[in-house]
Amino acid sequence: MTTRVTSKGQVTIPAAIREAAHVTAGTELEWTYEPFSQRIVARKVGRRARGEVSRFAKLVGSATVKMTTDEILALTRGDPEE
Repeated sequence: MTTRVTSKGQVTIPAAIREAAHVTAGTELEWTYEPFSQRIVARKVGRRARGEVSRFAKLVGSATVKMTTDEILALTRGDPEE
């Protein structure tokens, strides 16, 4: 798979690669050059600052429901009460 660099220095990332890497509009990429292998490498840049905890990680261990797994599954499935 090859692409051509435009006169403005732009390239198009092929759709198959965008899909495999989950690169969508607005995704930030960081570019590096490896002189020995002569490779240009792009990697996705995360949105969180270093050391910042995700909103989901903040919730770990905070559940207060006193139900068993079977009781929760019965509620979500709509099983009649036993």
